[in-house]
Amino acid sequence: MYVLDHIKEELAERVNKILKKKIVISSSFVVPPDSKLGDLSLPCFAIGKEFNQNPVMMAQKIVEGLVADKLIENSSVAGPYVNITLAISVIGDIIKEIQKQGLQYGSNTLGKKKRVMLEYANGNTHKEYHVGHLRNIAFGDAVNRILAANGYTSIPVSYINDFGIHVAKTLWYYLNTHPEEPIGNKGYFLGQIYADAVKAMESNAEAKVEVGKVMKAIESRTGETYELWKKTRQWSLDQFVAINKELGVNFETTFYENDYIADGLKMVEKFKNEGILIESQGAIIADLEKYNLGVLVVIRSDGTALYPVADFALTIHKVKKYKLDTSLWVVDIRQGQYLHQMFKVLELACLKAKLAHLPYEFVKLPSGMMSSRSGNIISYEDLKEEALRKTTEEIVQRHADWNKEKIEAVSRVLAFGALKFEMVKVSGEKVITFDMEKALRFDGYTAAYLQYTYARIKSLQKKVSPEVGSAKSDLSGLQAKKEKDLVLKLGHFSEIVMTAGVSYQPSEVARYLYELAQLFNEYYHEVPILNDATIALGLAKARLDLSETVGLVIKRGLGLLGVETVDEM
Repeated sequence: MYVLDHIKEELAERVNKILKKKIVISSSFVVPPDSKLGDLSLPCFAIGKEFNQNPVMMAQKIVEGLVADKLIENSSVAGPYVNITLAISVIGDIIKEIQKQGLQYGSNTLGKKKRVMLEYANGNTHKEYHVGHLRNIAFGDAVNRILAANGYTSIPVSYINDFGIHVAKTLWYYLNTHPEEPIGNKGYFLGQIYADAVKAMESNAEAKVEVGKVMKAIESRTGETYELWKKTRQWSLDQFVAINKELGVNFETTFYENDYIADGLKMVEKFKNEGILIESQGAIIADLEKYNLGVLVVIRSDGTALYPVADFALTIHKVKKYKLDTSLWVVDIRQGQYLHQMFKVLELACLKAKLAHLPYEFVKLPSGMMSSRSGNIISYEDLKEEALRKTTEEIVQRHADWNKEKIEAVSRVLAFGALKFEMVKVSGEKVITFDMEKALRFDGYTAAYLQYTYARIKSLQKKVSPEVGSAKSDLSGLQAKKEKDLVLKLGHFSEIVMTAGVSYQPSEVARYLYELAQLFNEYYHEVPILNDATIALGLAKARLDLSETVGLVIKRGLGLLGVETVDEM
């Protein structure tokens, strides 16, 4: 538990003594909308309801009972709210606690080591990896890191759809056009082939039948088409491995659709015998109308398997092998209906685990939506190269004296930081319009702004005189309002981590970091830290400690989002 949590518990205990009833808890206290109102606020609506009294009168009663001391500077009534200004002594306690915790600051035991599997980076072989997939992997990776910080045993896994009808479309076109084997990025090449295949099928009446034959040939697991599937599948997998590595994403294991088809077909028969699935017009379906979930087609009338076949088997395998309490799917919002249908079937089959969908919305180009079916996309590879080019140009302009290796290293941190941060800085239910120019700006709500703030703080260390460096930090001297506001903002970080863990929203952390950086940069410009000879050495050291603590929390928070920092920009 952290200093601010202790303070809230102490305040709750004091209020309950005044009320002579245990009704207020630490989480009852909120942050006022304006720091001028106070540092913490207690809404009295629930208290008024409990005592059948006007909440304004209850707020007045509480304030009359609160005594100013080493914890409380003063308290006041604002309608049905009790506003509390904390004593300046808490500033030093919060800074010392953060320094003690270091890069573990914000970690907690909320999850009680419950086992949660997070499935994301669910790429499709034989299709292009684009900016929409980047949102999936950045969002999933950040949620995984945040769950771990909240004390869960978080198990990140990837699921690769390597056996769907999209594969048959790609191979159908490949076989009919007889292209030469590509040189270079073969995964990118397959994405182009898929887009061409979709277009070609629009004007080919026989294509659907021919694609169905290709799918049957792959499912037979014998012959030349199956061998071509294995070879081209590896092209995509090699690309996925490379992307995960450069994004710094690691998985406990990777599952492949084709490995679960056979077991899935057995489960389909089992579910049919149990009455969970039925035959309808030659197809096998789950009729979920009475649950307001429509109809789920599991096997087509031509006998080819659809996604649920493998998903049934894989989900049961995951829950049983890994002894899961919860299994989460990071999948775009369009798949919500399907996932809830699948969850319902497994619930009817008595699977005991929480199954949940973590949806995220589309990523749009400034010109409109994207789709790998039409080829109107920003491919991941093109996006990455453009980001690297722009960050390199910016660094060269700022640091003509840097060597090539340093330029490349910093450029990669900034480029990948920008790409990932843009995907997690807004909540999952919001559409992202991805704009490269805005994503790479060094001001505004961007990773670069946060990274620059961190680098600014690191630069202070290089300017510290021996006298300041060896001085005893006088934390009691941090009495400027901006200093108190900044420290209290730092003190709320652990709550933000909890909120992000409960809601599965990394955007909570991103927004907090942006607000923290804004506060610090205002402080940096308005309050002399090291460059004023009239400042006592102890106060200069305290201000340096405060700045370094801000840097530590920025680094910790960005780390939870999978974004790196650099010491110089």
